[in-house]
Amino acid sequence: MPLKVELVSAERQVWSGEAGFVVARTLDGELGILPGHVPLLGVLAEGFTVRITGGDAGEGVEVATHGGFLSVSDDDVTILAEIAELSSDVDVARARAALERATGAGDDAESESAAARARARLAAAGQSA
Repeated sequence: MPLKVELVSAERQVWSGEAGFVVARTLDGELGILPGHVPLLGVLAEGFTVRITGGDAGEGVEVATHGGFLSVSDDDVTILAEIAELSSDVDVARARAALERATGAGDDAESESAAARARARLAAAGQSA
């Protein structure tokens, strides 16, 4: 039985469908979720991607996520992200410019968070940081 995946941000539903595998990074580490996974609730680590493969996702859907939660119950996976951006929606030039600004701004928490978001956007688009 496939996973039923819902990925939503504060602004919109980003992706919904059936999948065979979901990979996400939580504060406890990277998780791989297959059908039959034990129930869990995790906090998404900021500045990483969520990858959904198989089923309706085909070869894969890559989403840059920034904060939020991941819930697994039965074969339902719900990802509630503060911000989520599909790889196809990433403006690579803008993400690179944001990374340059953030890394040049200093070592404060806000700059580090902005750099992590930019790196995640680049990773979702298949680009190196």
